Amino acid sequence: MRLLHRYIGYFMAGIMAVYAISGVLLIYRDTDFLKKEKKIEKKIDANIPLDKLGKELKIKGLEVKEQKGDVVIFKEGTYNSKTGEAKYTKKELPFFLKKMTELHKSDSKHKLSLLNTIFGISLLFFVVSSFWMFNIKSRIFKNGMIITAVGIILALFLILV
Repeated sequence: MRLLHRYIGYFMAGIMAVYAISGVLLIYRDTDFLKKEKKIEKKIDANIPLDKLGKELKIKGLEVKEQKGDVVIFKEGTYNSKTGEAKYTKKELPFFLKKMTELHKSDSKHKLSLLNTIFGISLLFFVVSSFWMFNIKSRIFKNGMIITAVGIILALFLILV
């Protein structure tokens, strides 16, 4: 079990680093941390209802500030309802970091969902196999069980809070 744990751990080290970094980045996705401003100009359908404009432009929480004739003004930019021309700025992570976070939050339709499933199963294997690292009669194992119990209690507390 130690041998399996060791070599699967070495094999998974890279993907674990990706998930760790992208997980931390996702915690701060509601901030501008590491994001770069990107100017976007695109043509979309004309006369889109204002309540559907945010979804069409993929801007969460879009709030219309004012409307001057055919031009709708919002925090991120403008939309001409007559021509369908939208000009706005969007803050995004750099390409590589964006791809990392997309991998982290993928669903079953994502092309790498199998990798995510294998990764999750591997992590579960690490959890289970760690209990075979030491003799169950040893002091290290008994202390490990206490720390495991504390970890489980903390996890349950955080889930319920």
